[in-house]
Amino acid sequence: MNMQNYVNFFRHMSPYVRAHRGKTFVIAFSGDALLESANHQLMSDVVLLQSLGVRVTLVHGARPQIEQRLSEAGIETPFKDSARITNAFAMEHVKQAVGSARLTIESCLSKNISNSSLQIPAAGVIGGNFVVAKPKGVIDGVDYLHTGEIRRIDSSGIQRQMDNNAIVLLSPIGFSPTGESFNLSYQDVATEAAIELEADKLIFVGKKNGISLDGIVQNSFSLIALKALLSETNLLSSNDMKLLTYAYRACEKKVARVHLIGFSEDGALLSELFTRDGIGTLVSQDYSETLRAATIDDVSEILNLISPLEKQGKLAKRSRELLETEISYFFVADHPDGFLLGCAALYPMGIESSRELACVVTHPDFQDRGIASRLLALIEQQAADQAVLQLFVLTTQATHWFQEKGFIETTFNELPEDRKLLYNYQRNSKILKKLL
Repeated sequence: MNMQNYVNFFRHMSPYVRAHRGKTFVIAFSGDALLESANHQLMSDVVLLQSLGVRVTLVHGARPQIEQRLSEAGIETPFKDSARITNAFAMEHVKQAVGSARLTIESCLSKNISNSSLQIPAAGVIGGNFVVAKPKGVIDGVDYLHTGEIRRIDSSGIQRQMDNNAIVLLSPIGFSPTGESFNLSYQDVATEAAIELEADKLIFVGKKNGISLDGIVQNSFSLIALKALLSETNLLSSNDMKLLTYAYRACEKKVARVHLIGFSEDGALLSELFTRDGIGTLVSQDYSETLRAATIDDVSEILNLISPLEKQGKLAKRSRELLETEISYFFVADHPDGFLLGCAALYPMGIESSRELACVVTHPDFQDRGIASRLLALIEQQAADQAVLQLFVLTTQATHWFQEKGFIETTFNELPEDRKLLYNYQRNSKILKKLL
């Protein structure tokens, strides 16, 4: 990577660093990940996330480790509806396999925390009886024995540990109030933990990078689109169906976003979280941006959006002080991860029936996605609600774009008198208007 690419990488990831800081992520990875050489790098990336201010709860699986222990012991366990029927003998081997997998993870995390050059104070890796379980019981005449279901997640206990800057590690075993242990699905543990923690993200790390349809990895699903897909059972493998069902439940219960990625590609976790397009599949309540009125808290990000265009002479210069006084005129587009994708402003004019559209800007990484058009539609609706009859816009570079949106070029004399006094002859902006 040359120096310019290195600089561009940091610039592109910086909005995501700000957006993720202080957020809660539940990261779940299958037991297969522990069998791969990529495991060390995955744990290193988890520690990096924590050092960047992300609150992390890890959930691990252990199916291949359990299979190996049971095979060595000559124990066969039947499955029903993809759930293992775990008898008392098998449960002892399940505990051994899960315990061994857990120690491997703790060792790797501890090594990465100790070797971190970022020197972020950490309380290390914390486990405990955070998962309260109950027996799955008898279903259709089949007793699932020591296979269980989640009864409760001790979310307050987990929160306290994360408040202390610890990485919390949950295993797929839960305990009843009477001291019995139960074999659980790690995906179920992760989903319920994310729901109870009101996590900002639930991330499943498995063998495959996302969900493929007709051989093409799907970048994202809204909750509505996913519901329709789950009804088409012939389009998905049983494993993908199960994974997407968990994702749907998490989003339905107000987990904002669920990411489905693979562990085989180095850096997949970071690529998914810190790049525009990610690497796997994102499931969200609503993947579209949020359009809203700007607040004083948006000033810094609006300045970041408009400053490059000001330097290029495409926008008139606005100081922070001026922007703070004019912030009530601005509207913004929010990315689902919490940073601004664009802005636009609706300024008053001396004539009550006229307004000025200004400062229509889209983040350079998100252009050609219709964000400016949707902001313009919002501005026009706001103007119509105020009984405005015409919009003016002054531009040096975007004349054709505004004409495509129904604006027509007009003359200086058409401007309201108060706006004529502010006209900058040096900029020689084109004047356009649109009747509403």
